[in-house]
Amino acid sequence: MHRWTGRSLRRALPRRRATLEVPSGSCQEGAVNSPGPPRPGRSTVPSASVPPAPSGGDTADRGRTSSASPSTGSSSYWPVPLVRAVPLLVTAAVVTFSRDHSPFVGLVSFGVAAVVGGLLLTVGVLLRLDDRSSRTLQVVQGVTTVVAGVVALAASSAGLAFFVALVSGWALVAGALELVAGLRRRGRSPLARDWISVAVLTLALAAVFLVVPLDYAQPLGGVEQIEGELTSSTVLVGVLGAWAAVVGVFLVIAGLSLRWQTDTGRAEGPSRSSSTSSSSTSTEPTSDEGQHA
Repeated sequence: MHRWTGRSLRRALPRRRATLEVPSGSCQEGAVNSPGPPRPGRSTVPSASVPPAPSGGDTADRGRTSSASPSTGSSSYWPVPLVRAVPLLVTAAVVTFSRDHSPFVGLVSFGVAAVVGGLLLTVGVLLRLDDRSSRTLQVVQGVTTVVAGVVALAASSAGLAFFVALVSGWALVAGALELVAGLRRRGRSPLARDWISVAVLTLALAAVFLVVPLDYAQPLGGVEQIEGELTSSTVLVGVLGAWAAVVGVFLVIAGLSLRWQTDTGRAEGPSRSSSTSSSSTSTEPTSDEGQHA
């Protein structure tokens, strides 16, 4: 008879206990790894964790987010450059086809264009511009333009010196305000480039008005012996008409460009959201097949 000692008993008990204790998952692992046929109704492929499919709201949100671009904030601003261009183009046509380039014609043309253009700019930015700081600068510019136009109409017979002082002073203030608005939004909005361009042209107008001497007079003559003389009034009124034509055409191009960018962004938004939803739909059957294989 084997005689159990305390030491041998302590050695034997862990072996028996380890033999009797079987992990709970070993039966399932044996069933899965056994060479026999699998039981009907039970899957031998471990199920993979499948992420939940995006809902319709999530897909729509992704489409809206992906279609957002820097031009989204300026998508509603495109009519403002177009309406600003109308009085400028009319002024350019009047000055071009008028044979009288006196200070009176210059003051009246500038006054009408300034009053109409300033009102259109003020109302347009209040209704169409979202950025608060840019809107404030544009409103101040519009009000300043209206005031300058009213003064020009009220003092239309004041003479050449008043015409030069009024137009150059307005151009410096309006150009500086529009330049600041463009520099503040540079790199964040496509409107900044247009504002900076118009500001540079307006400041150039002020520079020309300040450079041309008031007593400039040059007889025409030439080979064809044309009678008359080229005065500072003729030059400055012609420069005002040329500036109005250039800025008016530029504003038309800028407004149409913003319009086309808005249409392109709206067209790309639904296509991106539909492609996202189709890709998520195509991945759902694959995950179901992995679960039910």
